[in-house]
Amino acid sequence: MQPPKYEIGRILAGDKSAIEAAAKELALQPIDDVRLVDGNDTGFLSSRTTIQNEAVVTGPGTFAGKFQRTLRFKPSRKPGWWIKRTDLDEQLPIEVATHNIWTAARNIVLRSGNPHNYLRMVEHIVALRAGLGIDDLVIETDSGDPPLFDRSSLDLCEALEEAGIVASPLGCEPNYITVAEPVTIGGDRGDFVTLLPAEPGCRKLRMDVAINWNSVIGKQRILFDVSRDNFVFGAGARTNATQQQMTLAHTIGLLFADTRNLGYTKQNILIHGRKRYVNTPMPQFNLNGRNFEPVWHRATLDLLAAIALLEGGRFVGTAVSYRAGHVLDTRFMTLLELNDVLVPAK
Repeated sequence: MQPPKYEIGRILAGDKSAIEAAAKELALQPIDDVRLVDGNDTGFLSSRTTIQNEAVVTGPGTFAGKFQRTLRFKPSRKPGWWIKRTDLDEQLPIEVATHNIWTAARNIVLRSGNPHNYLRMVEHIVALRAGLGIDDLVIETDSGDPPLFDRSSLDLCEALEEAGIVASPLGCEPNYITVAEPVTIGGDRGDFVTLLPAEPGCRKLRMDVAINWNSVIGKQRILFDVSRDNFVFGAGARTNATQQQMTLAHTIGLLFADTRNLGYTKQNILIHGRKRYVNTPMPQFNLNGRNFEPVWHRATLDLLAAIALLEGGRFVGTAVSYRAGHVLDTRFMTLLELNDVLVPAK
């Protein structure tokens, strides 16, 4: 497929010349996997949604692997997604929204009020808001450390779907939002993200996501529409890390919280080196003799998670990302709010 051409749009942050250079690199990078859907057939309910029954998932902690951590998903009686720490007294639930982003230096952390009232690495959880089309949900957690699974977020997908995604008692159709005009943010390492407005009547999000790593991962690019099936496929893609990062997590990580990913194992993380993978990539991401697990993780569980933090409804339009990560993603979402770029979709 011939790669689409995109307008850079109004630059909310970043150097124009650097963004233009990165956009030229993206234009030259071929698309490896295309998964588009006809019309608005995303597999999501057209009504506002929640879950019918409670769902519970338990697994080893991401940052303290020897402890089991539990997430309990419940129907919500108010709009939006809410995180409630059951181990803390007298703390209000954390709304899943851009105004509660605490940091995104290594993973996205949401916090509200008390400094202890937070949840780390929320991206693997909140991505399901956009990926499964669930508008209203309560997430109870027994710590700020979420569980980590060998199949990435597939366990969460299956738990929520088994609980039943149903029309919300709040009624009405979901709100759809988009950007009023093409907008772009650029980073300091040849990275950028662009959001383009949805066409009138369009009720889906198209994503063109590319990465370019100086390792065995190399250049990878996918183009897909966010649908139930495409998201569930991508949700099985694990976080990737270098062998050095794994070593640091289990040594220096014992002392310093910034690298304390003690739950990382060769089963739940894809470990990559300059010329080969240390462990085996998930085979479902093999295509034409290559494996695209890293770019599917980047698209569905990183970028889509940041988009899911936007307030006001389901985001529709087009998202284009090249070499970007959590910091640029979340900064962009915040700037969209600060610059009043978000509008109801027509």
